[in-house]
Amino acid sequence: MSPILHALEHDKNKLSQMEQRLAERILASPADIIHMGITELAEQCGVSPATVTRFCKVLHFRGFPDFKVKLAAEIAHSDASPQDGGTSYQDIVAGNPLSVIVEAMQNNHLASIRDTTSLLDLEQLQAAVHLLCRARRVDLYGMATSSIVAQDFYQKLVRIGVNCTAFADSHMQITSASSLSKDDVAFAVSYSGETPETIDALSCAAASGAATISLTSYGSSSLASLADIPLFSSSLEQGMRRGDMASRIAQLHIIDILFTGMVSTRFGDFIPKLEQSYLNVQHYRHKRGGQS
Repeated sequence: MSPILHALEHDKNKLSQMEQRLAERILASPADIIHMGITELAEQCGVSPATVTRFCKVLHFRGFPDFKVKLAAEIAHSDASPQDGGTSYQDIVAGNPLSVIVEAMQNNHLASIRDTTSLLDLEQLQAAVHLLCRARRVDLYGMATSSIVAQDFYQKLVRIGVNCTAFADSHMQITSASSLSKDDVAFAVSYSGETPETIDALSCAAASGAATISLTSYGSSSLASLADIPLFSSSLEQGMRRGDMASRIAQLHIIDILFTGMVSTRFGDFIPKLEQSYLNVQHYRHKRGGQS
């Protein structure tokens, strides 16, 4: 099942009654939807075209045409890749030989990156890059596994001279968020989008006037609804035994895109800092005999 259809199935009960009709029609025959006009779909579901548009925006698309384009791309990819089981993820199984585990991890990570790429909204990504490039200061929030993703972004941003800090302590998140201003950006990571501490931190940052960016799994969530710019990774990985492995790879994929976009946008400013930080690290490592 594609990330869009998976999110529809998972979040269907959160939708209004009219939106549920649309979700059920799409899930019943997704390939038909990409050839329909908005009026035809609305009539089949007994709703108005305006309801279809609202439904698509609830799913974080710009409208019905945008929804159809992304759904068509996912369907085409699934049809073209039957040999790898489409977008299914393999769970941890007792007694698997290491060769099978290696292949399973590779397939999971590749599928996660592929599924996440299919969900990317280039306009939202560009807006996030623009905000991060001009920010006076960047706060990064994430708890548990999400704090690893925030820390990765922190280590990248620090190398190009961005004034930023990554917070994994909930009290420090609120303390820092309280001191942000309209010139600052708060970037919050939560796979579920429902981590209470992260929601509180982003809410506090928004109340302080900062621009806000979220990174969650695809679908409706409290954190995504709070953010000025919601970004999404694949939502297909489920189950406690996976340990958020593929989802972390998907989120790091987006972090790498944002970082590369920032450096490309302000190449003349950031590349010298990136090169100098690399040279300094090499110099001091060699000075101490190459010890890390």
